[in-house]
Amino acid sequence: MRIASLQPSVSLVLAALDRLGCLCAVTKYCCDAVPELAGRALPVLSDSWSFDRSDPAGAGNIALLLASRPDLVIASVPYRMESLAAILKCGVPVLALAPHSLADVYSDIRLIAAHAAADPEPVITHMERTIAVTRALTAHLRAEDRPRVYCEEWGKPMIHSQRWVAELVDAAGGNFLGTPGAHTTTEVVTAADPDVLLFAWCGTGDRVPLARVIEQRGWQTLRAVREGRAHVIPDEFLNTPAPTLLEGLACIAAALHPAIYTPHPRLLR
Repeated sequence: MRIASLQPSVSLVLAALDRLGCLCAVTKYCCDAVPELAGRALPVLSDSWSFDRSDPAGAGNIALLLASRPDLVIASVPYRMESLAAILKCGVPVLALAPHSLADVYSDIRLIAAHAAADPEPVITHMERTIAVTRALTAHLRAEDRPRVYCEEWGKPMIHSQRWVAELVDAAGGNFLGTPGAHTTTEVVTAADPDVLLFAWCGTGDRVPLARVIEQRGWQTLRAVREGRAHVIPDEFLNTPAPTLLEGLACIAAALHPAIYTPHPRLLR
């Protein structure tokens, strides 16, 4: 099976399954997420959000895709239907993944593994066991000792992180504030006065301008800010539905209960 990956989550899953050899084309974001891909000289495509547009070099993405001779194109959130339609029109099968929960992530790993002739269970079992071990460390906490957490996926407009992030917050001994994936406002978060603020903006790595965001929103008096509990978590650890979510879990746990969990070098403040 020759697979063209349009999102880093797909490439990360194939890496975890030891099936990078299935890839016949990737995106630049896949190469960032899986450095090993850089040495494989694979065609580099646009992602599943902008695939219907020409790449920066001017060559058509469809021509480049067809030249890579994929048996299957796999896309995952976020994607534009126009991009997928452009691929389907040229006759290439497309598998479009749209996970919401950890259970969905596990299902997608199984689905990708089925196309790559791999066994997904060791990867899924490792994820489940790591989450279970993390959860056990704070299972004894009283409800009032579980911090209330505002976790932001995007800043303009303000969007809560996805449901799988809410599940990771719960596993790390916290209470996720708001509705996963929904829009919110500065006023709503101010009124909630969270114990912890976590920022992981899509596509920004760990470059959220934390100090400026807090100043612009007038959040200097929030409990989380006063107590030094406002953090940036790398985007790829929380917004990429792949085994790397375990790194996001480790960052969340370290932010919520630093006396219980091991510090994480990528958790910023």
